Amino acid sequence: MLRPFSELPDHSRVWIYQSNRKFSDQEVILIKNQVDLFLSNWTAHGADLEAGAEVRYNRFIVLGLNQENASASGCSIDASVRFVQELQEQLGVDLLDKMNVTFYSGAYIAHKTLLEFRKMAKNKSVSKDTIVFNNLVNTKKDYIEHWEVPAFESWHNRFLS
Repeated sequence: MLRPFSELPDHSRVWIYQSNRKFSDQEVILIKNQVDLFLSNWTAHGADLEAGAEVRYNRFIVLGLNQENASASGCSIDASVRFVQELQEQLGVDLLDKMNVTFYSGAYIAHKTLLEFRKMAKNKSVSKDTIVFNNLVNTKKDYIEHWEVPAFESWHNRFLS
């Protein structure tokens, strides 16, 4: 059951998929349409899942699920991953590689491999105050409050000296 992401409760579960490149405006429209279609039909053990999504900064796809009435099961989570894999193939982007880091570089959003980010930290090209995207947040509330944070407040801190 599709809901506007903004109407999902703060305790809703979120999954964040970052792209290795910025989406065009046309791709964002395509993504929104396909995500809405998928979420409209997303179920767990025959029960409709109350879910919503948003595309942020033409780079991140955020799926949210209110688990009060029905929770995602292994099969429904697998279905969402298959859907994201299909999007990935259709758009020619990487959405599932968790070994990449996205952060602000001035006014721009940069995307680097973890190895490149570690080198940048060692060379002081990024610092503890660099704003990073912590895609490991689990709830909508954490997404709102702790997704864009200084590196020292997230798991990225382990790479900073």
